[in-house]
Amino acid sequence: MWFLLGGLVLAQVWYPLTTGDTRAGLTVATVLIGVLLSVTHALLSRGVRAAAALIGTAMLGGFAVEAIGVATGFPFGSYHYSGQLGPKLLGVPLIIPLAWTWMAWPAWLAALRVAEGRAARIVVAAVGLAAWDLFLDPQMVAEGYWRWHDPVPALPGVPGVPIGNYLGWLGFALLLMTALSFAAGPAVATPGDGPMLALWLWTYFSSVLAHAVFLGLPASAMWGGVLMGAAVLPLLPRLRA
Repeated sequence: MWFLLGGLVLAQVWYPLTTGDTRAGLTVATVLIGVLLSVTHALLSRGVRAAAALIGTAMLGGFAVEAIGVATGFPFGSYHYSGQLGPKLLGVPLIIPLAWTWMAWPAWLAALRVAEGRAARIVVAAVGLAAWDLFLDPQMVAEGYWRWHDPVPALPGVPGVPIGNYLGWLGFALLLMTALSFAAGPAVATPGDGPMLALWLWTYFSSVLAHAVFLGLPASAMWGGVLMGAAVLPLLPRLRA
């Protein structure tokens, strides 16, 4: 697990140092490593049921909602993907639902430590996962990987991404985490969750740094830093304890 996490970190560190097709390749590589990391951890730490639940809720559910979104404009607004992220099915690059799977698992495991009770954990995990999009979408739109047809109203300083998109993410994240909480089995934190919690913290802090310093997206660094931080930062004192 730590080896895979190291590979993911290296790919992400390399990303802002490159341009063009190399960046697109690193984006795909990062997602592939991430989904392998999360699904493998779910399997090894909690068994076949948890891994199957993660794939069913995040990967298949993520593909379904993206396909609906591309076809109808609901729930993310009217948008389309370019061809830079590899093969597509029903207008959705196959790499996209893998990204949901990659980040849903650490979001859920972090919520197990931050909140008490199923409902509170679902909300914390969903808010953290949805707030990650405050980094993801501005970065990917800036690279030209996807585009909204009518990206207004948008958050101040973050043009090109409508506010409705973030609300759509939050709605789907709540459904995803609700399903995952029931399907994955007992909601028990384990000492072996370290790599996933490290991934969750790395994603947050590295995204703030990359957007603020390397990618020229200071407004998304601020919005993501505040809103994703609300779900992520309470984890730090729990780990210390």
